[in-house]
Amino acid sequence: MFSGLVECKSLVTSVKPEPGGILLEIQRPFTFDDVQLGSSIAIDGCCLTVIEFDHQHLSFQAGEETLSRTILGKCQAGQEVNLERSLQLSDRLGGHLVTGHIDGIGQVTQRRDHDQWSDFRFSAPTQLMRQMVSKGSIAIDGVSLTLVDVSDSEFSVALIPHTLQVTTLGRLQPGNQVNLETDLIAKYVQRQMQS
Repeated sequence: MFSGLVECKSLVTSVKPEPGGILLEIQRPFTFDDVQLGSSIAIDGCCLTVIEFDHQHLSFQAGEETLSRTILGKCQAGQEVNLERSLQLSDRLGGHLVTGHIDGIGQVTQRRDHDQWSDFRFSAPTQLMRQMVSKGSIAIDGVSLTLVDVSDSEFSVALIPHTLQVTTLGRLQPGNQVNLETDLIAKYVQRQMQS
């Protein structure tokens, strides 16, 4: 479980195809001093398991299911990604409950910059739009955000200067794709309403 409060950005050092998926290697942040084999880390919002590590790198495998639902398969060496370690039960939950299980891919349709702030519009699959509501929560590339406007096919968010600076969202432009995870509670409510 994660909070959607990105701890840092880091660089992808290599992406290697392997049977059934890819091997993803990321530069290890110096603050990630408690990493162990099997640790769960959200990479652009996608929960992956550490399979190897040393003082400089963290390695992960991503299979076909993960690659079909996320943009991780498009990662390239030198690209920045958002990182967050999994929560401990004693941690404060400053964002919202994020599982790290990506629901689908969205696309930036508009970016408007106002001084140091930015407003973004994203398109998303219809089934995900049904789980969104104005003032609800969404995780975009692992970043917990508040929804502003929600229509049948698009939603908007407003990003403060801090978020633009400390996450990869500041580089987004129209046409870019992102990982989306809708609110966990909204999924359960929708399921109950359908039953």
